[in-house]
Amino acid sequence: MTRTFRIITVGLLIAFIGLFPGCYSGNHPARIGSNAPDFTVQDSDHTITLSQFRGQVVVLNFWATWCPPCVAETPALVRMQNQLKSKGVTVLAVSIDADDAAYHKFLKDYSVSMVTVRDESKKASTLYGTFGWPETYIIDRNGIIRRKFIGPVEWTNPEITDYLSKL
Repeated sequence: MTRTFRIITVGLLIAFIGLFPGCYSGNHPARIGSNAPDFTVQDSDHTITLSQFRGQVVVLNFWATWCPPCVAETPALVRMQNQLKSKGVTVLAVSIDADDAAYHKFLKDYSVSMVTVRDESKKASTLYGTFGWPETYIIDRNGIIRRKFIGPVEWTNPEITDYLSKL
């Protein structure tokens, strides 16, 4: 390899890593171990405030109906919510959809039985620094962010359900 090629390759790698600051690389992502920023979102159905779930483990999922990975992970989120609800685990799914009709159709078509709210202004996801979907934060019973997942997750995986159950 030529020296110029190596320099360009390293530069591109550094730039690429900079695009994804939330990924685990070296240290843990920003906000892990800190208080979860509180927010209130009002849509056509209801008003949700993150702090109303204090005392529960919150799986805060930012998603959209037009996002294929979000659609793919929804059934597992619903199953996990049903499985762990009695253990104090709540999924709070914050959609960034602009289209209210598409959002409601999705909730019906996928039999979504978890807490959802539509935040078309992206106020909540911006507060968390989210720019790619899906992105999920695990918040403990005291309101502390414990984990961050970027991309779709198989939420019924025993390692994940055990982790959530023990928080």
